[in-house]
Amino acid sequence: MIIVLKQNVEADRQEQLIDWFKGLGLGVHVSDGQYQTVLGLVGDTSKVDSDLVASLDIVDSVKRVTETFKCANRKFHPDDTVITVRDVKLGGGHFATIAGPCSVESEEQIVGIAKAVKAAGADMLRGGAFKPRTSPYDFQGLKAEGIELLKIARQETGLPIVTEIMNITDLPLFDDVDVLQVGARNTQNFDLLKELGRTNKPILLKRGIAGTLKELLMSAEYIMANGNENVILCERGIRTYSDYFRNTLDLSAVPMLHELSHLPVIVDPSHATGMARMVPQMALAATAAGADGLIIEVHNDPPHALCDGAQSLRPEDFAKLAGKIKTVREAIR
Repeated sequence: MIIVLKQNVEADRQEQLIDWFKGLGLGVHVSDGQYQTVLGLVGDTSKVDSDLVASLDIVDSVKRVTETFKCANRKFHPDDTVITVRDVKLGGGHFATIAGPCSVESEEQIVGIAKAVKAAGADMLRGGAFKPRTSPYDFQGLKAEGIELLKIARQETGLPIVTEIMNITDLPLFDDVDVLQVGARNTQNFDLLKELGRTNKPILLKRGIAGTLKELLMSAEYIMANGNENVILCERGIRTYSDYFRNTLDLSAVPMLHELSHLPVIVDPSHATGMARMVPQMALAATAAGADGLIIEVHNDPPHALCDGAQSLRPEDFAKLAGKIKTVREAIR
C-alpha cells in the first residue's frame, strides 16, 4: 500500500502516522521527494482500512500495490535512487563505467589494467577473485589473494573495486570491497541475498541466465527487505534460441526496469555477447537505451587470459570506446 502525504505536513504528525502503521506490524518505507512524501507499507496490509487512512487530513491519496516487489518499486520511491561508491555516483542522471579483467591473475596484471582503464575514463575497477566456472577444471580465481591484489590496484589508482561474492562464509573477506557483485548463477541464492541485505555495501545484482525481470526485481527485494537499499541492477544477457552469441542482450530491459523500479540499471555487454568485437556496438546501444552505466571486461593480453579472454577488450580499444560513450551520452541528454 502507498500513502501519499499532502505537502508541508508537520513532522510530528507524520511520525504519529508512521508509528501507527508500525504498531500494526507493518514495515514503513519513507520516500521524501521534492514535492511530496510517500509512505510505502510492506507486510500484510489487509488489516489497514484504506478509507480511514484516506480520510486523514494529512493524506493526499492511498492506493494498493499489486506487484509482489515493494521496496524496489518506483511507486514506493518515485525519485531515482543514486548509489554513491566512494566519490562515484550512479543513477539519477549519473553514469559510471566499470572496467577490468574477468579474473585477477597477478599484481602486475591487475595494477596495469587498472591504470589503463582509469586513464581511459573508467570510474570503477572490476576483477574476479572468486570465479564460478561451468567446468570444475577451469581456473577458479585467486580467492582471498585476488581481493588483496584488487586493494593494491585501488591504492595505486583510487578506483573503487567491484568483485563477485559466491558464498556467505566468504563475507568477512569482502569487508574492504567497495561493491559486491552477485553473479547470474547466484541471482536466486536467497540465503546469500538476505545476508547481503544485512550489510550496508552497494550490491551489483546480475540478472539470471534465464531470469525474468520480475524475478530480478524480486531478488533485489530480498536484499532491500533485509535493510540494504543500495542495489544496482545489471542486464547481462539471457539464454534464448540465438546460436551466434553466448547470450541475447535484452536492451528493452533497461527502459522497462527504469519504469518499474527506482534502482540504477547497468548493462554488461561482455558476458551478453561473449565476443570482444561485438562489445563496443552493444555498449553504445545500451548507453543510448538509457543505462546508468556499463561493466566491461578489459584485459592486457586477451589470448592468454585465464578466463573469458574472447570477450575482453584490449586497453587501447576500451579507450576508444570510452570516447564514443561520452559522445552518445551527450547526444541523448
